[in-house]
Amino acid sequence: MSLRAALKGCATGAGVAARLAAGVVIAQAFRAGLAARLAARVLVAQPFRAACAALMVALVMACGAPPPVDHATTFTPAHRTTGEALSHFFNTHPTPVQPIAFPHKTHIAKQAVCTDCHESVEKGPIAGIPSVKTCMICHSQIATDRPLIKEVTAYSEKGVEIPWKRVYGFPHEAHVRFNHAPHIRASVDCKTCHGDVGNQTVAERSVDHSMGFCVNCHREKKAPNDCLTCHY
Repeated sequence: MSLRAALKGCATGAGVAARLAAGVVIAQAFRAGLAARLAARVLVAQPFRAACAALMVALVMACGAPPPVDHATTFTPAHRTTGEALSHFFNTHPTPVQPIAFPHKTHIAKQAVCTDCHESVEKGPIAGIPSVKTCMICHSQIATDRPLIKEVTAYSEKGVEIPWKRVYGFPHEAHVRFNHAPHIRASVDCKTCHGDVGNQTVAERSVDHSMGFCVNCHREKKAPNDCLTCHY
């Protein structure tokens, strides 16, 4: 083989090797660039996926959680406890424990009348529980040194209403729509339905407001006695 042919062969081999090496470098650079682009996409996608997941959880919770129920205004045949269900079924009523032993007897003896404290009884369905401000109309000046009055004053100074417990009332499923005002206009004495409060200290449930009690009273007074008079 001549020297020229040998050199040509070497040159050809070296060129191929160089081209192969260049190809490897380009491929590595391409892979590195591709890996960088993929990594960037992952970094962008992860927060987006996290945000989507959080949104889905919020939607599921919002759709799946039942709305809050106001048991005072929403009828349901269910009861919060078994004891409450039995109490309503047998028409039994636990004796409420009042925060202050309010002496009705003392106030009646001082010539106070029911409407002095239960101001809305002549105007609508609800007799109304007196606000602590109503109490302080008198007791900011009267009997201020008495222990019970000091308790009332403490509520007033805190700006907090006295948490009186209801004594009379109907369970919601009874569908009774009682209105005090027409009974007052018909001159029905308060003690007819509430007992002799004038001789009580703390109010007690002394009259059973059963259907028979109401029907008999309406019959005696020749008041309307059809179902829609009391039920809705």
